[in-house]
Amino acid sequence: MQFAVADIHEAIAASRPDADCLVFRDRRFSWAEVTERTRRLANYLIARGLGVRTGRAELAGHESGQSHLAIYLHNGNEYLESMLGSFKARVAPFNVNYRYVAEELLYLLSDSVAEAIVVHSQFTPVLAEVLPHLHQLRVVIQVPDDSGHDLLAGATWYEDALASSSPDKPAVTASPDDLYVLYTGGTTGMPKGVLWRNGDANVECFGGSTADTMDGIVAEATGGLRSLLAPPFMHGAGHWMSFRTWNAGGTIFVQSIPERLDPADVWRLIERERLNFLLIVGDAFARPLLDELERNSYDLTSLTVLLSGGAPLTANLKEEFLHHLPTLMIVDGLGSSEAGGQLSQVSAGSGATTGTFPLTAGNHVLSSDLTRVLSAGDAEIGWLAKSGRLALGYLGDETKTARTYPVVDGVRYAVPGDRARHLAGDVLELHGRDSVTINSGGEKIFAEEVEAAIKAHPGVYDCVVAGRPSQRWGNEVVAVVRIREGYDVDEAALLAEARQHIARYKLPKAFVFVPEIVRSPSGKADYRWAKQTAGA
Repeated sequence: MQFAVADIHEAIAASRPDADCLVFRDRRFSWAEVTERTRRLANYLIARGLGVRTGRAELAGHESGQSHLAIYLHNGNEYLESMLGSFKARVAPFNVNYRYVAEELLYLLSDSVAEAIVVHSQFTPVLAEVLPHLHQLRVVIQVPDDSGHDLLAGATWYEDALASSSPDKPAVTASPDDLYVLYTGGTTGMPKGVLWRNGDANVECFGGSTADTMDGIVAEATGGLRSLLAPPFMHGAGHWMSFRTWNAGGTIFVQSIPERLDPADVWRLIERERLNFLLIVGDAFARPLLDELERNSYDLTSLTVLLSGGAPLTANLKEEFLHHLPTLMIVDGLGSSEAGGQLSQVSAGSGATTGTFPLTAGNHVLSSDLTRVLSAGDAEIGWLAKSGRLALGYLGDETKTARTYPVVDGVRYAVPGDRARHLAGDVLELHGRDSVTINSGGEKIFAEEVEAAIKAHPGVYDCVVAGRPSQRWGNEVVAVVRIREGYDVDEAALLAEARQHIARYKLPKAFVFVPEIVRSPSGKADYRWAKQTAGA
């Protein structure tokens, strides 16, 4: 039996009404307060005619029968309240990349057919540019910030919307069939909205209980988790782990400076609040956090788990974390918008590694032609795949839905695009996204593998690898590198390090040194920028 995300949160809240649920700066919201605030938001949306129009049973996997609400915010209590309030109103929330320029924002809000939006004031100038072209967007809720921008014409301040609405439980019945929508990052193509039944997302994305009674779910919500989710909530990993914390009855803490990664702010919050869980996104978050630990001392003895998801965390940086925090458990989490959480690898003590994962139930490697499941020890590099509870498809795109969710021997799989090999002993060797694979001299070279080899050098702050046209090779590997302050590193030193980790044919043919690597706010590499910088 499945339950709706909204009902699960309400049930857990009833069991611990006075405990801290959400902490942001000087505001501490109890479970009862978050319940009341999200009910008020839900009733506000319902009163404006938003909700379900067509039941799930009447729709194909790429179709939605609900109103959609765009969340165009930095991290803060309003972000997670907007998600939960939408679920309670039977409105489908979705994430907006706040770095988008007007043209990108217009595409996203048009593609999503957004009827409502919650927006921070600092983003209203960009929203104002596209509003005349968005006739379906009729509810605008604005969150004040330090930008000083006035209220948009026709918009309502966030707290005014809540104050004007009833704190009673909404007069609609949430369903596990209601949608949760996650827009992909669009770093290698146009963003696509992945449609999930929220009952499936609650387990596969939000780490919810599989207990078959609500009493069983509440019993598992013991409340010991005190989590800081450092990535933007508009990145799947950020809000996935937020709802995972709530599903455990825990408390979510939001850093005081959410507009950027401020390492001192992160470590101070962990020290002050005695937090035990930290989420980051790969090396782009790890390097600045580690540099801050080199500069200053913090009491981080409460921190027991560091989870990295969304981008690789290389072995040498894991070793640095373990040097500073010897009792820390480091978890590599592997998942995707299309498949949810998939695999994990734990590092503790010494001997940290990157790139291999135990292959657990529901995860598979399919052949390159998507016709069969590869067995352990098969030499072929195939596709990482998942079966079981999966997303329904891509909003409005039947063709891409069918391509990403093939049926092999009667089983439906999600194949998000990662290449992998099934090693002996049920170990998965991850090779990286096929979309950023470089075909050079007849060989497939995976960008992430080369990046990891170069970042093994202690003088490398960050690295992104891309291909560019080559008369000799067809395409050649180019490494775009940022060197750490205080290090004098040349190409020969980087090649010498990389040779210890990858075959000769995978080595970069050229290096481009830059003062900064462009990444998304979530820490993911911008491969379009990398290609341009490499001269493609």
